[in-house]
Amino acid sequence: MKLSKIAQIIDCRMVGEEDVEITRIAGIDEAGPGDLTFVSNRKYVSHIPRTRASAIILGEDIPPVKIPSLRSEDPYLAFARALEIFFTPLRPSPGVHPTAVMDKDITIGENTSIGAYAVIGEGCTIGDGVVIHPHVVLYPGVSIGAASVLHSFVIVRESCRIGNRVILQNGVVIGSDGFGFAPTKDGTFYKICQTGCVLIEDDVEIGANTTVDRAAVGDTIIRRGAKLDNLVQVGHGAQVGEHSVLAAQVGLAGSTRLGNGVWVGGQAGFAGHLEVGDKAIITAQSGTSHDVPSGTVMSGSPAFENTVWLRAVAAFPKLPNLLRKVRDLEREIERIKAARNTNNSK
Repeated sequence: MKLSKIAQIIDCRMVGEEDVEITRIAGIDEAGPGDLTFVSNRKYVSHIPRTRASAIILGEDIPPVKIPSLRSEDPYLAFARALEIFFTPLRPSPGVHPTAVMDKDITIGENTSIGAYAVIGEGCTIGDGVVIHPHVVLYPGVSIGAASVLHSFVIVRESCRIGNRVILQNGVVIGSDGFGFAPTKDGTFYKICQTGCVLIEDDVEIGANTTVDRAAVGDTIIRRGAKLDNLVQVGHGAQVGEHSVLAAQVGLAGSTRLGNGVWVGGQAGFAGHLEVGDKAIITAQSGTSHDVPSGTVMSGSPAFENTVWLRAVAAFPKLPNLLRKVRDLEREIERIKAARNTNNSK
């Protein structure tokens, strides 16, 4: 495809030769003739002179380069759109594989694909254009919205509801029992029935081996457009707000509520029953034990305001020397006091 055509499709400003033929997208260090590459992080700008790519996607703020370029205010988004031109995602043909096990009392929409050894329970509703890959299990009463994709080994437990255009990656478990046990006088634990459901709204994507638990009462909710990475744990009764993003190994204890547009770095954890306001940012490995106001950036464990945390982190390596100086000063003060007392006694 000619570079000028790609520029039109991804809405970029064309700079340089327009008739360059592009056959694929590649990283800046791996790219060769016929490849379109990109730079969205300024630390890779130094790689541009030695790239062998035929053209490059760049931000409007990057200086002129020798090869043709596609200029965008958001080069990473332009790159994402360019990938779609040359990549055809796996799309099984509509139909039901003969090895699938399905209850008679189910509703299946048009152009739906159900793969080998999938199990569809009683009362399930599957919308138009849904793709259910092999070995997916839907417990009774599950609802799957139109154009959703469930990859192999996804399990959706009883009565959970999945919206439209939802993507569940391999091994996702929706609606497993929340961690609810009442301690008894004899030191044992009494299991609390988890009677709630899980609601996944439209345009959500959930990464591989992530788990979203049902609650004792009420729903656990992942709101519209949220994106969860691999190995995330969403506890019983928690809510993730619209267009929030959770990186790998984030853990939300029960009844944690994240607002809209919240960004959470990898391995961050949240104590239960707390509120995180809209557009807050929780950096990687932070431990949040209290409510977080909207728009706040939090770091550390226990987490506190990011700018203070940065100063504290810068001070940590200096603490041993600072402590030694304080001790030296204390000894000097004691020496001076002792000398004064000796002089006064004379």
